[in-house]
Amino acid sequence: MDEPSRLTRLLLRLQSVLPRGFRADIPVVPVVRLTGIIGFSTPLKPGLTLASCARALDRAFRSYGPAAVALTINSPGGSAAQSHLIFRRIRALAQETSVPVIAFVEDVAASGGYMIACAADEIVADHNSIVGSIGVVGGSFGFHRLLDKIGVERRLYTSGEHKAMLDPFLPEKPEDVARLKSIQQEIHEGFIALVKERRGAALAGPGADLFSGEYWTGRKGQELGLVDKIGDLRTVLRTRFGNKVRTPLITSARGLFARPMPGVGAGDIASLWTRPSLAEELVSALEARALWARYGL
Repeated sequence: MDEPSRLTRLLLRLQSVLPRGFRADIPVVPVVRLTGIIGFSTPLKPGLTLASCARALDRAFRSYGPAAVALTINSPGGSAAQSHLIFRRIRALAQETSVPVIAFVEDVAASGGYMIACAADEIVADHNSIVGSIGVVGGSFGFHRLLDKIGVERRLYTSGEHKAMLDPFLPEKPEDVARLKSIQQEIHEGFIALVKERRGAALAGPGADLFSGEYWTGRKGQELGLVDKIGDLRTVLRTRFGNKVRTPLITSARGLFARPMPGVGAGDIASLWTRPSLAEELVSALEARALWARYGL
């Protein structure tokens, strides 16, 4: 027997007795959970931002020599900018490492959550998942009549003609609303282009419906080409990579006393002194509850 063959047999014997975590013959698919309202973050209710998930994504793609990376997504959307930043980071890592990406939708991947799902090479959802909502929404309140009623005078000092645009304590101006809608239209067009680029020929529904902001179940989403497959993470990965596939959950690295370590763009120490009040936290919680409620959750 020649030397290379002997060495190969020795390596195979050693591999068979190694713990599963060290065996090269067992495929590994790291799992990264992307959960919550995107860009909507307070100390009591941390949201999903690039800073909060960048370290976990990097570890998933660059550790273990993965056969693929799995993303479990459960988000009703939020910030368009943060959604796109996370999308771009996933695509950049996938291209740099040549590792395929599979997104698994849990309860909902809507609006920005669906944008992030589009970073995957394949989207898998449950029958009852909610997907879609390809649109842009913004909202506020108007308090100027309330101020008049209770006798409070609003004093606002600005430099710049449109600096106080859409201030909730001032009467709404049609030109300000038109300006906001033009910005929303620009963001919406970018969202549509992204979905078309990533989903391509798979899209089966009319654009007027697909990009109207409407949302659907996972089953209907599959018919429309928004979803590739109906299934769940465990079943799909075992079918594709075998029953021995390892699926370690990858989280952001944590520092001393289990405090999350800051990622790129994380807040500095000054943020500790600018935490919102209990009233602000309550309003934030109500707004978050309203966003989830849009999808019946």
